[in-house]
Amino acid sequence: MPRVLIIAYGNPLRSDDGVGWVVAEELRRRLASPEVEVLRLQQLLPEVAESLSRADAVIFVDASRDGQPGDVRCQPVTPPPAKVQFSHQLSPAEVLGLASQLYGATPQAFCVTLAGQCFAHGEELSESVAARLPHLATTVEQLTKQVLSASLASSPSSREAEAAS
Repeated sequence: MPRVLIIAYGNPLRSDDGVGWVVAEELRRRLASPEVEVLRLQQLLPEVAESLSRADAVIFVDASRDGQPGDVRCQPVTPPPAKVQFSHQLSPAEVLGLASQLYGATPQAFCVTLAGQCFAHGEELSESVAARLPHLATTVEQLTKQVLSASLASSPSSREAEAAS
C-alpha cells in the first residue's frame, strides 16, 4: 500500500492538457519507492476513490487554464460539503469526497497544476509548458518528500522512539 499516491491526469492528445502524463514518467523515476505510487489517467473517475482510500496522502497533477502559461500552483484539496453525485468525470475534491463517503477515508490531498497555453489537438507541449516541466516535477517531488517526512514524524513508532530517548 503506497503512503503517497500521485495521480497525474489529462488528455495527452490535447497538447498542454497532457502535461500530467509527461511529468508522471519523471516522477516515477525520481520517487521510485514502495511508499509512492504514480498513476497516469485520462480523467478522474469514481473508481479512483478506492485507490485514494488506501493512501495516507494524494497529490493530483494536472494542467490548468488559470494563470499565465507556465505558472505552477499547489493548493490543498478538501472534500465538498455535500454528498458527491456520481458522474463520468470528477474533480479532485469530488474524488476525495467519494473516498470519504464510500470507504470512510479522507487522505491529506493537494492539487499541483501547471498553467497551459495550448489545449488544441496535438501531442506536443507548448514551449512555455515544456520549459516549466522540471519545476513542476520538483514541486511534486518536494511535496511528496515533505508529506512522507511529516507522516513519519507523526507515526506511533517514531513517537515511541522519541519518548524512549
